[in-house]
Parts: sequence; C-alpha cells; structure tokens
Amino acid sequence: MLDKVLKLLSSSHSCFHAVRNMKDELLKNGFIQIDENDFPDEIKKGQGYFLTRNLSSIIAFKVPENVSLNDLSFNICATHNDSPTFKLKPQPLIESDNLFLLEVEPYGGAIFSSWLDKCLTIAGRVQILNKTNGTVESRLLHIDEDLLDIPNVAIHLNREINHGYIYNPSTDLRPVFGMKEEGFSFSSYILKKLSLDESEYELLSHDLFLTNREKPHLLGKEKEFLTSMRLDDLSSAYCSLLSFIEASKDLKENVIPLFVSFDNEEVGSLTRQGAHSTFLKDCLENILFSLKANEKDRRNILADSFLLSVDNAHSRHPNHPELSAKTSDVKLGCGIVIKYNANQSYTSDSLSSAVIKMLCMKNSLPYQEYTNRSDMRGGSTLGNISNSEVSLLSCDIGIPQLAMHSNYELLSVKDVQDMLKLLFFYYQSKVEREEDYFRLKDCTLHHD
Repeated sequence: MLDKVLKLLSSSHSCFHAVRNMKDELLKNGFIQIDENDFPDEIKKGQGYFLTRNLSSIIAFKVPENVSLNDLSFNICATHNDSPTFKLKPQPLIESDNLFLLEVEPYGGAIFSSWLDKCLTIAGRVQILNKTNGTVESRLLHIDEDLLDIPNVAIHLNREINHGYIYNPSTDLRPVFGMKEEGFSFSSYILKKLSLDESEYELLSHDLFLTNREKPHLLGKEKEFLTSMRLDDLSSAYCSLLSFIEASKDLKENVIPLFVSFDNEEVGSLTRQGAHSTFLKDCLENILFSLKANEKDRRNILADSFLLSVDNAHSRHPNHPELSAKTSDVKLGCGIVIKYNANQSYTSDSLSSAVIKMLCMKNSLPYQEYTNRSDMRGGSTLGNISNSEVSLLSCDIGIPQLAMHSNYELLSVKDVQDMLKLLFFYYQSKVEREEDYFRLKDCTLHHD
C-alpha cells in the first residue's frame, strides 16, 4: 500500500483536500456517507459509514455483521490532517514598490526558514455566492501552478543570516505574488482560477494556505526513505485509513473499528472539528443509540474501548543526538514508536502501552519507546485532548521522522510499512480487560 500512500500525499494540498481524498477512498470501498445532522436511527450491520464536520474532519466506522451489545467495544484510531503552514489573511493583497505580495500569518509551529526560496502555491477552501439563486457553496481550490516564492535577504545584505537570524512573520515571510497591476482584484483572480464568471458569482470568504509544489519522493541509496510535505501527520493518517478499510472487509471480533482524522491539532484542537470538540463523542453516542444500546450498555461498551492516538514521533537526529533523552534511542527504520510523558501530554501508561507491545509481539513487529529529554518540553497530541470529551484507555504511538514541522519532512519506508501492518491487526483485535489482567485474543498479561 506504499504506492497508495505516496499517491494520496501528492494530492493532499490542504486539510480539506486530505479529507476529500479520504472520502474518495471510503466511497470506492463501499462506505456510505451520512449527514451528522441526520444520523440514521438504525445502521445496517455489515455496512461501513462515514461522516464529516467542516469538510476538514472525518470519522468512518463499520459495524460487524454479527455484532452483539454484550462484550462489544470500539477500536478507535485518531489522527490529524492539518500541518504547520501559513494562512492567507482575508484581504491578502499588499503592494511593495512595483510588486504584489500576499499577507500571511503562521498556522501552527512551522520551521520558518524551510519555507523560504521554495516554489509555493495556494490551496484550501473558498465560499462562493451564486448571485442567481442566493446560495453559498464551499469549493476546494488548488492552484496547480508555480505561483509564489518567499525570498531570503541576500547574505551580502544580511551578514548574520547564518548566525541565528530570527524571522519576523510580518516582514520576512510575505510571498512574492507578481508584478503590480492597476485594477487587479484578488477575489477576481480566485474566481478565474475556479473558472467562474464574476457576473454570476462572488467570493465571500476563504480558508487558503501556502503549500509546497514539491512532490513526495523516495530517496536514499536503496530508496529506503520517504520525503514529503505534511508527513506529520498525513503519513500516519493515511496508514490508519488504508488499514481501516482493509481490516473492515473481514471483521472477526465483536469490535467496531473506527477511524477519525481531526483538523486543527497543530493549533490546539479547540475548534468544533478538532479533537477537543464533541465530534467523536457525538458519533459514538449516535452509533450506540442506533444499535439500541441502553445507558448501561453504553457505559460498559465505552469502558471496554480503546483509543490509539497516532501522531508522528521524533527520531534521534543523526547530527544532534544530544537533543534526545539518553534512554530514548529512537531510530528511523526500527519500528513504530510508543510515546510517553510523565505529565500526560501523551496518554500512554504501563497498561495501554502493554496492549500495543503485545500486539507488536504477536505479529513480529518491532517497536521503540520515546520520551522527551527531562529539561525539554514536547508537543501535545490527540489522545489526552480527545479524552477530555470521552474517556477511553488510550496510547500514543507514531512513525519516527526527522525534520518535523519543516516544509519538507523525512521518514523511513519500512516504518510506514510496519505502521500499516500494526494498525490492520489493531483494528481487528479484541482487548478483553478485567480488574487485574487483560487478554489480547490468545495472549494474556496479568498486572497488579
């Protein structure tokens, strides 16, 4: 499925395009789209479904043919589809001498320097008014052209450029858009790129972002590495989606596999489509309602369920091993990473991580363990944020990578393949828990 991951990455120009790609894959595999505002009172057993929120977050699930409310649980895999970039302001066109520039602001924690002197373009979503019937519709936009460049200041004019220069987003990071032109309208330009007549349509608003024109590539002496924009977290999101689709074809256990990809993780998830929203909770409650589960059933089912938060992890940097904890020897190509944090920015604990370790051991898959250096703060992710809305046993894992939050990131092909395998087995597994032990199919692990 590596070729499929590469193909999906190459057309993931924004979070909206990523969700469109996910929808297309689900539809091709027989899943039915449902409206969040009109969730069916009864869902068909053996049928897969999906729903979206804001066109930028998506949930898919499948109920087994032989589902029983007794001993039922969810196997949930949470990912995110947004990445650090720059967002265009509502009125982005500005003039500088005889040039047009675009006013942007940072979205998430991007490595600013990685965006300069690159061939860029614009992608995202726009809201279009149809003047004839008064309706407003959302349309995706990707200007498939070499359009923009954020130029560095020449070293002759900034002798400190290689000595820790601090980029100012308000002055240093505005992309060059074109030569100044009398009477030019950015709204008219966007309508033209959408092949819409300005006399019939009006651009009302937009969520537009800068995106790299560089395609994903395999590199290395044996083509053992994958490099691409937005690997964090689309590499894990697409592994999760493709594994979910494959695993859903033959469900053997009394488990409902559920895939979710949230927007806005990079900016804190505090949106109606983020992990801190009720999107996942609402969907779980609707599924259980449609299965005629009573209140006690619902509590028991959620108590037995598992949330796997899949968001990429830091590999030890080959040029800066001192930045990693002495006991966190995470390497590219050595397996998926289980992530820990004493303050629970990652939700993994001894119990939840043991589930994943047993799953890896049963299927002969390597795993690694990561913690931040004790004097360095790491990022947060989806598990603990989702648990603020619906409390589930949860573990944080990820594909190890280099250059996280750069314009172009790097990871190992083998780790992608291992993640695909692990998530396939995860979606089909049944975790049975009692007070002092859990069982993973025919494997039993006791704990005090």
